[in-house]
Amino acid sequence: MSGGHMSAHSPGKARTRVGRPLLSLALASMMEEVHAHSGAVYLLTPDESVLEMAVMAGLPRAFAAPWERVGLSAPIPVAEAVRDRRLVWVGGEEEMARNYPRIAVVLPYPFALAALPVATPSTAYGAVFVTWPGSHPPELSDRERDHLTAACDRLALRLERAMEDSRPLQYEPDLLAAPTVGGPAGTLGTVEAARMVARLPYGLCSLDLNGRITFANAAAIELIGVRAGELLGTQLWASVPWLNDPVYEDRYRAALLSQHTTSFVALRPPGDWLSFRLYPSTTGLSVRVTRARAVAEMNSAGRQPGDAPSRLVTISQVLTLSGALTEAVGVQDVVQLVADEIAPAVGSQALVLLASRAGRLHVLGHRGYPDAQVVERFDGVPLAEPTPGTHALNTGVPAFFESRRHLERLYPPRQATPDGYAAWAYLPLIASGRPVGTCVLAYAEPHPFPADERAVLTSLCALIAQAMERALLYDAKHQLAHGLQAALLPASLAPLPGIEAASRYLPATQGMEIGGDFYDLVPTAGGAAAVIGDVQGHNVTAAGLMGQIRTAVRAYTTVGQPPEEVMRSTNRLLIDLGAELFASCLYLKLDPARGRAVMARAGHPPPLLRRPDGKVRVLDLAGGPLLGIDTSATYPTTEVQLGPGAVLALYTDGLIESPGVDIEVALADLGERLTRYGELPLDELADRLVRDSATTPERSDDVALLLLRARRDA
Repeated sequence: MSGGHMSAHSPGKARTRVGRPLLSLALASMMEEVHAHSGAVYLLTPDESVLEMAVMAGLPRAFAAPWERVGLSAPIPVAEAVRDRRLVWVGGEEEMARNYPRIAVVLPYPFALAALPVATPSTAYGAVFVTWPGSHPPELSDRERDHLTAACDRLALRLERAMEDSRPLQYEPDLLAAPTVGGPAGTLGTVEAARMVARLPYGLCSLDLNGRITFANAAAIELIGVRAGELLGTQLWASVPWLNDPVYEDRYRAALLSQHTTSFVALRPPGDWLSFRLYPSTTGLSVRVTRARAVAEMNSAGRQPGDAPSRLVTISQVLTLSGALTEAVGVQDVVQLVADEIAPAVGSQALVLLASRAGRLHVLGHRGYPDAQVVERFDGVPLAEPTPGTHALNTGVPAFFESRRHLERLYPPRQATPDGYAAWAYLPLIASGRPVGTCVLAYAEPHPFPADERAVLTSLCALIAQAMERALLYDAKHQLAHGLQAALLPASLAPLPGIEAASRYLPATQGMEIGGDFYDLVPTAGGAAAVIGDVQGHNVTAAGLMGQIRTAVRAYTTVGQPPEEVMRSTNRLLIDLGAELFASCLYLKLDPARGRAVMARAGHPPPLLRRPDGKVRVLDLAGGPLLGIDTSATYPTTEVQLGPGAVLALYTDGLIESPGVDIEVALADLGERLTRYGELPLDELADRLVRDSATTPERSDDVALLLLRARRDA
C-alpha cells in the first residue's frame, strides 16, 4: 500500500471546516443510489495500519462499536476490501457467520453488506461499507455494484485533491434521521394525527434510531406503567426496570439492522404479559404495545417437560460459551463442554464430534446415544464417501435436516443406519482455513431451523472449530511428550542376582508433563550399577539432555569405570555439550555378594537406607557440585553396608519438596513410611511411598523413585 495520503484522518479529532461535508454527502448519495439503509466511511491512519470510522449513517454508531478502529489484518469485510483492493460482498447472516464469525456473534441478524476500498491506482485512503435489510437478494446486482464502485472512485479522487491542496477534512457528525416536522403533504396535520393516535385502544410509541422514546400515547403510558415525563427522551429498556434485559434490546437492534418487523413478550410485574411489536424504517421505529392474554394463560399453565427454550442463544450466552471453549485443553474437554453447555443451549439431545485425519472422519466423542455402536459405525468413513458429515466438511457449508424424511431423501443410505433421532445439524469445523472435523447435533423431534438459528449455530461451529484445533494440537504434543519420556526411561528393570528392584515415575502436571528426572539399573560383572538424577527443567530440552546423560552413564559403567570416575566423565560431557542446564545425580555400584554399595553424589538428595532391623536413616554421603558447572569437580565416594533385607530408597527432590512444607518434615515423613511398610513387596512399597505425590492434582516437579533390596536368599 503506497503512502502519501492525508495526515489527519482520525474521526474523533476536530478538523478545519473546508467547504461541504465531503464524507457525509458522499455516503448519503451512495446509500440513496443503491437503496441501502446504513453505512460508514473508514479512513486509513497516517501509518496505514489502522482503519478508523470517520462517519456513520442510518444506524447508531454503538452498533459498530467493536469495529470503530480495526487493523488492516483484521478478519472483517472493510479491512479485507482495502487489503485486496476489491469489493467484498456478504449476502446474508449464514454467509456472515461462515466467513466472519466474530461479526456474526455480535450481530446475528438478517442483513446484507458490501465493503469497498476507497482508493486510487496508487493510494488507498480507506473503505466504505453499506448494508441492506435481510430481504435483499442474496447477490449484489450489476447496477448496485457499478454505482458503489463509481461512488468510491469519485470519493477517492476528492480525497486525493484535498490532500494535494493541503485541505484537511472537516469534522462530520454521523447521519441519523432528523425528526420530521409537519409530515408528508396530503396527510393529517400534527395535531389531528396526535388526536387519532390518542383514540386508539392499544399503546403506540415512537423510537428514534438510538432507541429513545420521542412519543407515547396515553394507552402506552398506562400499559407500561411509567409516567410520560420519565419515558420521553429515554430508551425503553433503560427507563422501564422490567424491560432491562439484553433480550429486549436485541429485538430493537434486530429490527433496525434487518428492517424486518420484530416482536417480544415481556412480563410486567406482578402478572401482566405485554406484547411489543416493532416496525422499523430508516427514520426510527414505531412500537405497538398490547396485552398478551394468550401468552399469560400459556405461562400460567406452566412449562411442559420437553418444551423447547423460548430463545435459542442470546449474545451473552454465545460470548460465555466462547470463553468456556478457550478453557478447554484436550479433545475430551471440548467434547464434554459442547455436551454440557452448547447442546442444551440450542435444544439438541445428542451430539457427535468427528475429526478429519488421513482422508477419513474419526469419532472423537459422542453424547446422548445409548448404543455406542450406532455412532462407532461412522468411524473411519472416507471423506470421499457421500455422507452429510463429509459433504459439510468438504464444502464448508452447514447442512440442516428438519426431519428424517428430509435426510433420507438426500442421503438414501441413511435409511440403513437409524439412530433414533428425527432432525440433525451438520456443522463443518473449519479453523485457520483448514478443515478440522464435523460437529453433528441431533434432535429427538423434527426441528425447523429458521435463519437466525442457523446463523447462531454456524457462529458456534466456528468457535468449536478453533477450540478443537487447539485441543488436537495439545493432545498431539501431550502424546509426543509422553512417548519421548517413555522412550528415554527404561521400559523395565533387568532382573539381577541378589537384588530386587522397583521404580516409579510421575511427570509434573504443569507444562508439557515431561521432565528431566531419570533412573537406571545396569548389570555389571558381579553386581550392578544404579543411577538416579534430575536435569533442570520440565520440557523437551530437559528430557533430551536426560537421555544423553543416561546413555553416557551406561557407557561409562559398561567400560568398568569406578563411581567417582563415572561422575567426573559425565560432568565433563555435560560441559562439553554446551548445555545451559545443570543436573543432580546419585550413582552407586552394588556388590550383593559382599553386602555393600559404593556411592558418589553430585548435588542430589541423600538416599534413605532401611536396615534389616527396620530402622531407617538418611545416608550422609560425601559429594561434589551439580553436573555441568565445574570441569575440575571431583566426586568422592562413600561405602555403605547393604545386608540381606536392607532397602535403599533413591529419589528425586519432587518426592519431598512441595510448597509450604518444610523439607526436613517431608523427609522424616518419607522415612516413617519406609519404616512402616518396608517389609512389603517392593512394588507395593513403591506405591505407598509415592501415594501422596500421585494423588496431588498440581505437581510442580517430576517424581522419580528407585527402590533396591538385597535378597535374603542371595
